[in-house]
Amino acid sequence: MSIARQDAWTHDEDLLLAEVVLRHIREGSTQLKAFEEVGKQLSRTSAACGFRWNSFVRKQYKSGIELAKKQRKEQVVIDPDVERDSSAVVENNTIEQKTPQQEENESITLQEVILYLTKMDEFFQLDNKEKERISERSLFLERENVRLKEENALLKDNLKAVEEDYRALMQIMERARKLSVQEDEKTNPKVSFQMDKNGNLERVNK
Repeated sequence: MSIARQDAWTHDEDLLLAEVVLRHIREGSTQLKAFEEVGKQLSRTSAACGFRWNSFVRKQYKSGIELAKKQRKEQVVIDPDVERDSSAVVENNTIEQKTPQQEENESITLQEVILYLTKMDEFFQLDNKEKERISERSLFLERENVRLKEENALLKDNLKAVEEDYRALMQIMERARKLSVQEDEKTNPKVSFQMDKNGNLERVNK
């Protein structure tokens, strides 16, 4: 007799569990038989398979379950005999589910429950750490945004001051140039030349 495994489920095992359960749904069988089939293949109890399906895997295959149920209904319409066979299977399995001996043999072990709760706790811890990381990153970006805005405002003020100093300097230089021209005109009157009757140039002071 093989010993039932109590280690964590792998991705491939979850995939096998989903495939078998969906096939049983399509064929009009029961999930209990699917759990038993998977349990034999993976050396796990059918109760452990059912617990894994209901607590985790089923949530990942909601659309697949709906499609399998739809295919089962279509199959019943095509072949009415399948409906009678399916009803018989359901009735038989309902009786089996109510058998105390069967429930005792397929009870979930404490270790399986602990493993499940441990995985869920690790998942929530990772989720909280990710939220904290995002919150810290958001706070850092907000502070950086405020700092850059303050730096931008300071640069604008400095640029405005430089532009004003530049305009003032240009005005001073323009006034200095005009004063220089006026002083030059006073000390050095302009001199021009004109041609006399004989074709010679003569100096004319203005």
